[in-house]
Amino acid sequence: MSKSGFNGGERDVPLLPKRLAPVLFAFLLLLLFSVAASLSLGSRTSSLQELKDGLFHPAINTYGANVVRKRISRTVFSLCVGSALGVSGSLMQAVTRNPIADPSILGVNTGAALFVVCGIAFFQITTALQYIGAALAGAMITAVFVYGVGSMGRGGATPIKLALAGAATSAALSSAVSAILLPRSYVMDQYRFWQVGSVGSATWAGVAAFLPFLAIGLLIAVFSSAALNALALGDEAATGLGVRTGLLRLVSAFGGVLLCAATTALAGPIGFIGLLAPHVTRLFLGADLRYTIPASALSGAVFLTIADVIGRLLTYPGELEVGIVTAFVGAPVLILAARRAKVCT
Repeated sequence: MSKSGFNGGERDVPLLPKRLAPVLFAFLLLLLFSVAASLSLGSRTSSLQELKDGLFHPAINTYGANVVRKRISRTVFSLCVGSALGVSGSLMQAVTRNPIADPSILGVNTGAALFVVCGIAFFQITTALQYIGAALAGAMITAVFVYGVGSMGRGGATPIKLALAGAATSAALSSAVSAILLPRSYVMDQYRFWQVGSVGSATWAGVAAFLPFLAIGLLIAVFSSAALNALALGDEAATGLGVRTGLLRLVSAFGGVLLCAATTALAGPIGFIGLLAPHVTRLFLGADLRYTIPASALSGAVFLTIADVIGRLLTYPGELEVGIVTAFVGAPVLILAARRAKVCT
């Protein structure tokens, strides 16, 4: 038996799906593969011996070992960012009951980007925490605005109206970003690499600043997952089961926006991972969020890390930012998801 923090009753919890163990095992194998690829592939390919020296023999100070050590922070950061985006997408799709919702589609990424640009242009922000603070403020305000606009008219905040409100808001905020950037070439230089989304400039300081936000977002997602399953039945049915839908939406949306904002602040507005990871996990595990949320964290980490490696190999010896790679992969996935999606109007 289990209890949800958003309802007052108890209900039986079904047995784990039979495919959970093999699916998670497959994701873990892919995770190990992606980590090994991220540490060994790039402008210089590292040998197995150099991997061992870089990871397990700190006294060895060869060039190859140092290259591997340099890549560790980037690999850890890409895993954290991918996990955050996967969980953020799962939460937003659950809260809006829209299978094609993710931070980029709902305009949250663009809102975070606008506030980061304002921080760079007008307040000279430089530290990771300043970037996260600006992005969080922008993401929160945008999320509230999109939900408010999507709630207007008959029927309230339906999935279709939220997606349309997010798309319109994102277009307007993108114009505002351009209006701030164009007359300020010094901001443009700082912004143009950040805007496409990249984990290439990852540092241990950035990872340390990101981890508390990741932990809070993951905890919110895990503890709200059971009640979000009830919300998928509709507000009336969820209320009948004892779920406090208003509080649930508020807390869950906060967790999703928090993860998205922290990610956007440090890695740029990386799109489509929040859409792709939940869809893949639901394909194998079904719609139960108690299982798909942890699996989305794993799959998001795998997808982003592999996309980062692909970006290094496609333009060898140069590098293609991970946000461009995920857009190439994510665009056809979005088309397929839109064709197959069943949403409430």
